[in-house]
Amino acid sequence: MARDLPADPLRTRFTPSPAAVIVVSAVGLTILGLTVLFSASASFKQGPYFYLHKQVIGVVFAAVLCFVTSRIDLEFVRRYAVWIGGAALLLLALTATPHIGVVVNGSRRWLGVGAARFQPAELAKFALVFVLAHYLAINQSRLGEFKRGYLLPLGIIGAFCGLVIKEPDFGTTALLGAVGLVLLFLAGARWRYLLPTALLGIGGLAGLVALLPNRAHRFMAFLDVEGNRSGLTYQLWQGMLAFASGGVDGVGLGRGRQQLNFLPEAQTDFIFAVIGEEFGLWFTLGVVALFAAIFIAGLLHLRRAPNLFQFLLVAGCILLISLQAIINLGVVTGMFPTKGMSLPFISAGLSNLLLMGVLLGVIINSQRTWGRASVPAERTRVLREVTA
Repeated sequence: MARDLPADPLRTRFTPSPAAVIVVSAVGLTILGLTVLFSASASFKQGPYFYLHKQVIGVVFAAVLCFVTSRIDLEFVRRYAVWIGGAALLLLALTATPHIGVVVNGSRRWLGVGAARFQPAELAKFALVFVLAHYLAINQSRLGEFKRGYLLPLGIIGAFCGLVIKEPDFGTTALLGAVGLVLLFLAGARWRYLLPTALLGIGGLAGLVALLPNRAHRFMAFLDVEGNRSGLTYQLWQGMLAFASGGVDGVGLGRGRQQLNFLPEAQTDFIFAVIGEEFGLWFTLGVVALFAAIFIAGLLHLRRAPNLFQFLLVAGCILLISLQAIINLGVVTGMFPTKGMSLPFISAGLSNLLLMGVLLGVIINSQRTWGRASVPAERTRVLREVTA
């Protein structure tokens, strides 16, 4: 006699899915960002609630985008990949147009009027991943060719990187280039093409830094942070003081001193230093652990991808979150030269927060659609085992 069948073998499992781990980690980081942002903005003349109000509004909009992205048919949207890429490139080009692009701190990276600003480079990050995933998927059988499998996708990456570096934005350029090359590798492009390209890209960025006096001076100052602490490395030095002041246990929420007009951009690029000062070493390690959990869970989630397009799309989303976090954490802790890069889900800034909402929505979308295809197969396997 056959054994009794479980009502639903899938629901008897209590192990969370990788996508659930990603979502919970992202929500935890967002809540932490709202909490620390209130403290980091306490000294601003606009009032202690100024950045907190803006961030709450941003979280609401990001949540709406996340929900919409999680429900749409990505295979249907894929038909408009060329239009998405073209729109992103057009917006990047508009930032370089006089009287249209907004200049802040010597960089022309924004579009908008007055305080209402949008950074097209954030849209370009997702657009590059979407377009590249689409192109590599439809040319899957020809990825071994030099033209179709290397030259043309490299041209797509180069178009985005070229417009971003003109702003100039070296950090985002490096991020786009790294994500693009990793996607080419994951799709099956040949090592003999990718490795020289990566080396040339690194050499090209180093050459541009050497040719631009202000960038070269900032890099040389980075090699002697303490010696330049009153000048070019002032921000990094104050960030290090914040970590030193926090120690292991932290000074307590709202009791940090570095954000009291000592640490520039305490609410954006260097918010991790505020976390270190107020919450201490163990809490900062917890933040790193959450980002590591997002990356590892993303790798596990990718094993269920039904096709190359969705595999590369979700892989690109995971890379954008993880690499951006690595760059920010590396800058704040003095491992990399100072470069403006938001800490995902935590830093103040509407543009990056909206991007995070879209990326998270794509991951939730994949969990919903990939899981739908896997349930019948799993139930069939269980039925075969229990009736054997």
